[in-house]
Amino acid sequence: MKRSIAFGTQTIQIDDGVLDAYRVKLAQSASKPAVRLVYAAAHLVLKNSYGEVDQRFDQPIAPGEIFEAVDWDSTFALRRRLDDLGFGIAEAMDTAQRFLIGWENASHLIEGCGALNLKHGFVAGAGVDHLERVNDEDQLVEGVVFQARAIQAAGGIPILLPLLWLCEQSYEEEGYVRVYGRIAESLDGPLFVHWLGEMFLPALAGYFPGRSFERILAAHPQTLRGAKLSLLDAELELRLRRELATRDQILLTGDDFNFAQLMTGGPITGETTIGTRRVPTGDFSHGLLGIFDGIAEPASLALQFLARGDERSYTQLMTPCEALSRHLFCAPTQHYKAGLAFLSWLNGLQSNPMLVGHEERARSKEHYMEAARLASLAGAIRDAGLAAERVDSYLRAN
Repeated sequence: MKRSIAFGTQTIQIDDGVLDAYRVKLAQSASKPAVRLVYAAAHLVLKNSYGEVDQRFDQPIAPGEIFEAVDWDSTFALRRRLDDLGFGIAEAMDTAQRFLIGWENASHLIEGCGALNLKHGFVAGAGVDHLERVNDEDQLVEGVVFQARAIQAAGGIPILLPLLWLCEQSYEEEGYVRVYGRIAESLDGPLFVHWLGEMFLPALAGYFPGRSFERILAAHPQTLRGAKLSLLDAELELRLRRELATRDQILLTGDDFNFAQLMTGGPITGETTIGTRRVPTGDFSHGLLGIFDGIAEPASLALQFLARGDERSYTQLMTPCEALSRHLFCAPTQHYKAGLAFLSWLNGLQSNPMLVGHEERARSKEHYMEAARLASLAGAIRDAGLAAERVDSYLRAN
């Protein structure tokens, strides 16, 4: 089905049949085991009543108020859907507005995710946001270890979130190596390290100074099984993943601009173990991406084609997905969650497009209309009729 929406001097085409031919083609070939480890970072869904709440994403919000505003059933339904499409879940990370919602809500997400008994498992962010303040390095290390153990108890793999305290205290390379080393020595693996760029959180400017990142991963390869890189720097990712590969570690791309090519890479040359899973290795990146939240269906098909060795179909599917991602993650990049919630609403997966702190207001009407157009081209629209109705209602309201 195709629908047209008038927007100013433009006509936006909404099409839900983009994936039909690919589904037919896939059904005609034998299934193959996955060749990439992929996690989708999922967002939060809010109750309709939150529309009456006057809050801002750039101001502190009490965790209890956030807890009452979240539609937990719909939030966990999103995670079940992603798991059904072949993705592990990346829980309580930036896509779930982790740096705004606090540990009270993050721990509920983590425990709830564990209770879903997901086929493809989950990773979750470990930080120190359960502490009112960090007074010294010992407290910082103990805080991360506490959260990591809570994630492990829920059945997940901890991913060590960036520690703002290190920036605030102007730690240099040796300090980073010492702190991460103490954390790694206090925990059983597997663990991942998250390097999040300042485009996602400006306060992280200068994180991992010098060669601290490389030294940390090199010192603890049996515990730190890899890293997620969210720097939007493809050349740096290529260099780092090749260095990690020499120690049997993997890199999970968080590059929402260049993920398609980074995940294609070279041939499979071996295998490694991450927890209980055997994971293919080679000169390619695995994936932990917020955009998977918005492109789950076309990306799921693309990854199945990649497993069958059909790189042409993989690329045909992923190229328009990447165009959509580049738009959703355009500057100011930190507000990409707004586009994900909007597309989820267009697809009938939630009853409103709101985010905690009304972060959805950080993007313009023009941004959302271009998101709808690009989502249609990427095959990320499930029902053109419903999506067109919701686009029309959004335009009338705005």
